[in-house]
Amino acid sequence: MSLEQTISRGIMEAMKARDAVRTTTLRNIKKYLIEAKTAGPGIDELPDEEVVKIISKLAKQGEESAAIYREQGREDLAAEELAQVAVMREFLPRPLTDEELVDALRSIVAECGAASARDMGRVMGIASKRLAGRADGRRIAEEVKRLLA
Repeated sequence: MSLEQTISRGIMEAMKARDAVRTTTLRNIKKYLIEAKTAGPGIDELPDEEVVKIISKLAKQGEESAAIYREQGREDLAAEELAQVAVMREFLPRPLTDEELVDALRSIVAECGAASARDMGRVMGIASKRLAGRADGRRIAEEVKRLLA
């Protein structure tokens, strides 16, 4: 079963369980998935990689919103955002540890034959696709810079 189908099934289960946070969160994800499918002609179902990218982006936005709410002293809204992020995280792959990230990037650098900072774009292109949803782009870029320095 694809990730998109899993989310659709999750909406029905959350509605039956009367879990408002889960229902709202999954419906929001589904809305973004539908928007992504209608953006291109003839897309019946998004590949899991695209679904993971969309959910990762939404989770990151939720965390940023929660941080802003905390700065403004609105713990109630921050807790609501973080509850939604927790639901989103259930559908994302496990994040890479620092050691796993460095190992993965070393193999990508070796695979590309990258030797200097001039090759960063090539390494980042492959790394961003391969590690999507498992590591933040900023974190990947920092490690690639360090490895190629």
